Amino acid sequence: FIVSNEYMVIYCFGSLPDLNLTQGLQENIKLVPIDLPNRPAWFKEKVNPANKVPALEHNGKIMGESLDLIKYVDSNFEGPSLYPLDPEKRDFGEDMLKYVDTTFTKVVFGSFKGDPAKDTASVFNHLENALQKFDGGPFFLGDLSLVDVAYIPFVQRFQVFLGEVFKYDITAGRPKLAAWIEEMNKMVAYTQTITESGYVINFFKKFMCYKFLDLVGLLASVLNKQDLRFAILFHFITRDLGSSIYLSI
Repeated sequence: FIVSNEYMVIYCFGSLPDLNLTQGLQENIKLVPIDLPNRPAWFKEKVNPANKVPALEHNGKIMGESLDLIKYVDSNFEGPSLYPLDPEKRDFGEDMLKYVDTTFTKVVFGSFKGDPAKDTASVFNHLENALQKFDGGPFFLGDLSLVDVAYIPFVQRFQVFLGEVFKYDITAGRPKLAAWIEEMNKMVAYTQTITESGYVINFFKKFMCYKFLDLVGLLASVLNKQDLRFAILFHFITRDLGSSIYLSI
């Protein structure tokens, strides 16, 4: 992800201690906290008429859906594409991206008020089965793709919260899911965006019945420009936890 000749402004929720962790990217990124319950009028007027976050502005165009944003970043900036050319993999990838939005997150969030081990069995089994479809690697489509980017932020937080609060191990009996999580944890671009476990637990306990807010300031902790490209992808997908950022590049 080339940022040397471009400038980014990220509007994020709250006042976060991690906002100062730019580590060499200060010249390319400016982080501005936004109070989501009291969003300033200028955000709707000048940034996104839909008044929704996350949003990305690039070359005068504004987009506001997380899945659309990660596809846009993947398509418009330098680096290996995270979307396969193979038609079968593309079709399966589209199905998985729809599933994360329409089914997976809704079922798991809903289970917080019931029996997660029982209520989420079908969706975590769906991931386990999906990870067995293609050979060539431990990822959903074999090689790393936008599908992995879309799922890992949710899976990481669900694993932490369900394990600590409900004593439910989402990887038990699911070796492919366990191996996938282990492989994702080897990626610096991803691990630099992980929300601290204590925060996840306390936050979910407090807001499990509401729309979740964001720790997008962790984006600033990526170590280099290539990691930044991937980190942006990871953070755009966490809106329901919820990623609340405006990015102008």
